[in-house]
Order: sequence, then structure tokens, then C-alpha cells
Amino acid sequence: MTVAVIEQVREGMPVVGADGKKAGRVEDLKMGDPEAVAAEGQAVPETGGAGGLIDDFVQISRLPRHVAERLLRLGYVKIDRPGLFAGHEYVAADELDRVEDGTLWLKAGQRADQ
Repeated sequence: MTVAVIEQVREGMPVVGADGKKAGRVEDLKMGDPEAVAAEGQAVPETGGAGGLIDDFVQISRLPRHVAERLLRLGYVKIDRPGLFAGHEYVAADELDRVEDGTLWLKAGQRADQ
């Protein structure tokens, strides 16, 4: 059985792009359920429904709802970008390439929040 890359990720881990340039540090992460057909499987423990979780994530992340649903379903890493005004970036679990020597490497290509 192959271990998913996101299972190897830890908060505070440095992140680099496919080009080797520093992309930031892992601020947060959430495991998903990639086998789920929709985000409804990501239930809010208090209510048992996913609507509140998705709505909350949309409000916090400022991402479009369809992107937020995808991130919750697949799992994601929240990256604290370097620089004073750089902000955060959310990267879906399927955009993670590998963890090597304590560093998270991203795949080349478009990010989840672009």
C-alpha cells in the first residue's frame, strides 16, 4: 500500500514548487476522502451535515464554493506564502508531489485557488 503524500505532511514544513523555488510553509492541512463523490461526506460533527462546513470554509478561505468543496473532498494543504503581503494559498492533495528531506514539493501546474 502506497502512503499518500498528504499523510506525510506536517505543519511548519517548508514548501517548494516544482521549480525548486520556496513557496512558503505548511500552516494547516486537512485530510479528505478522495473516494467520495461529493463533499457531503465531510460532515460537521455537531450537525451531521456538510453544508455548514463548506459554508464556513468558503467564508474563511474566500474561495469559490466549487473550489472549497473540491478541497474538502480531496484534502488540502494551506500554505503561508513568504513576504509581508503574500497571504495564503490552498493546494489540493492531488497537487502535492512528494515529501523529501522534510520538505513538501508541489507538482507543476495550476493551484486549487487560482
